[in-house]
This record gives sequence, C-alpha cells and structure tokens, in this order.
Amino acid sequence: MHRSIPRRGVTLASLLAATALLSACGSTPMTGGGMPFSQAALPPPVQVPAGHRVAMETVGVGEITYECRDKASMSGEVEWVFVGPKAVLNDRSGKAVGKYYGPPATWEANDGSKLTATQVAVAPSSPTSLPYQLVKANPAMGSGAMNGVTYIQRVALRGGVAPTSACTPATKGRQETVRYQADYIFWKAA
Repeated sequence: MHRSIPRRGVTLASLLAATALLSACGSTPMTGGGMPFSQAALPPPVQVPAGHRVAMETVGVGEITYECRDKASMSGEVEWVFVGPKAVLNDRSGKAVGKYYGPPATWEANDGSKLTATQVAVAPSSPTSLPYQLVKANPAMGSGAMNGVTYIQRVALRGGVAPTSACTPATKGRQETVRYQADYIFWKAA
C-alpha cells in the first residue's frame, strides 16, 4: 500500500523571495555600490585612514613560495623565507579581474593597469594564516582600475604561512609553495 506524505505548501511568493535573497548575496559588487566593506572589526593598525572609500573588492586565490635560506641575523642557522606570491584576483562573483604577483608585490588588473605598494602595518589574524596587512599604493602604471588607488588591505585570510616541513642546512635552497586565499580591498581618496 502506497501512502501519500502530506506536503506543506510552498507559495510562489516565498520562492521568489528566497531567489531574490540568494541573488543579492551572490552579487556583491566589485566596485563601490551596494553594502560597503566595513573595516570596523579589523585591528586599528590595518584600518585605512578616514577620507577614503572602497573602490574595488577582490578575492585572491593562489600560492606563496618560500625558500629555505640562511637566517639573516644568525650564522649557520636556516629558516623558511618568503619569496613571493602568485594569485588570481577574482571579483565577488568569482570572475577573474586581475592578478597579484611578486617580487615586488604587484597588483595588476585585466585592463593592464598595475601598481606596487609599501607596507604600512600588519596585525595577527590566526596562527594558520598570513597576518592582516595594510599597504600604501604607489602611483599606478597604465590607465584603468588601479588608477587612483591609495591603499590596499589584505583581510579574510586563509593559509599562506611558511611550510611546516623541515628547513635544515642540508635542505638550504629548497623551495616550497603553500596555498592561500585573501580578500584584497582597494581604496581611493573620497
């Protein structure tokens, strides 16, 4: 004998409301509009000074290379040293809009504009992730999205810390890459 299981009615209005909500969540704009990025929860040293506005939000997905090298301050000892990043910059919908690479640390938009920056501050994020970072942008090269950028914040971090494998005098010179993800928030003067 087959029994019917009673179903609760789903109205067209509730389906449309749910669809609109999901659509809004997935379409956070890459530039300016919509709900602005809030830096209120960030440590004060990595907050952008007043008088600036968010110009672009990206998610960097990639890897960081480290090399087993001599410690700068201790003869005969070695450590993992940051060599450089390589990441794709995606907008909030997942579309590639640029890249991040180095050295020197360079953010480049798909329109060809690019810039380098000088570190202003860092603050701890979590033991398994890179620190938060605030950099002051150097003037952009080329015309496009990077023109007028004054600051870049690195936030929402996952991974990227030095390898946990052994770095010994016998392995000096060996390079390893680690995966990471971070949001890069680009700011311009208001």
